[in-house]
Amino acid sequence: MSEIVKNRYEFVLLFDVENGNPNGDPDMGNMPRVDPQTGHGIVTDVCLKRKIRDYVDLVKGGEAGYDIYVKSGVVLNDQNKKAYDYLGIKPDSKKPKDDELTKFMCQNFFDIRAFGAVMTTEVNCGQVRGPVQFGFARSADPIFQQEVTVTRCAVTNERDAEKGQTMGKKQIVPYGLYRAEGYISAHLAKKTTGFNEDDLNLLWDSLINMFEHDHSAARGKMSARKLIVFKHDSELGNCQSHVLFDCVKVERLSRDLPPRSFADYTVTIFDDIPKGVEMIEKL
Repeated sequence: MSEIVKNRYEFVLLFDVENGNPNGDPDMGNMPRVDPQTGHGIVTDVCLKRKIRDYVDLVKGGEAGYDIYVKSGVVLNDQNKKAYDYLGIKPDSKKPKDDELTKFMCQNFFDIRAFGAVMTTEVNCGQVRGPVQFGFARSADPIFQQEVTVTRCAVTNERDAEKGQTMGKKQIVPYGLYRAEGYISAHLAKKTTGFNEDDLNLLWDSLINMFEHDHSAARGKMSARKLIVFKHDSELGNCQSHVLFDCVKVERLSRDLPPRSFADYTVTIFDDIPKGVEMIEKL
């Protein structure tokens, strides 16, 4: 296994959606998430982490050290029990956290090494704070939430055959360009999970390609457009993260019509970044 990450990183990911729903809100009838004060679209950090997990599972499925802790249909207590089985001890919720249990979980689950996990359930494996964190992604402009009526000529049962066509709804954004900002702490990688250089390269690959294997009628056309990485030459970093984020500007080319493609925007990356930080354009 490669060495643990020694440099602090920040990154900016730009991605867009066309005629799809990037992240539905179950409290609002699965309409695309939106900031009610500004009308800007929102994609949660949980949604982005889900896509990364799915991509890693697709690429590394079955490979030692790259299991996924949080995935559909999995019972977390059963995941935790793997650590107890490996160490040959019985689960006991009253037993204090054993560092060996947590270490096993970090070594065997990619998403725990990256994002951390709370494993203090009935089968207690402790709690770790992950070095990779995201904020919510926000759209560059207010989005237009649209509900489209669709019809279905097939029916579910004979009782519905008399009704003929049935109606349904699809919730979409005609177009939205979203910006997600993220952080990678070398200090936490060393102190808690052991997030390493191979994991880091896999994370970059995931951010670039995660939408390519997640296409569906509901999500429409989603694409990663830009991935700008800021690499500090030290573990603790050389400047505040917001200074680096401000180096990436996204602006509309015209205000006459609503944006409908990535070509309607210009992305400017300023190169006057602080000393000790390298800007890397991954995409």
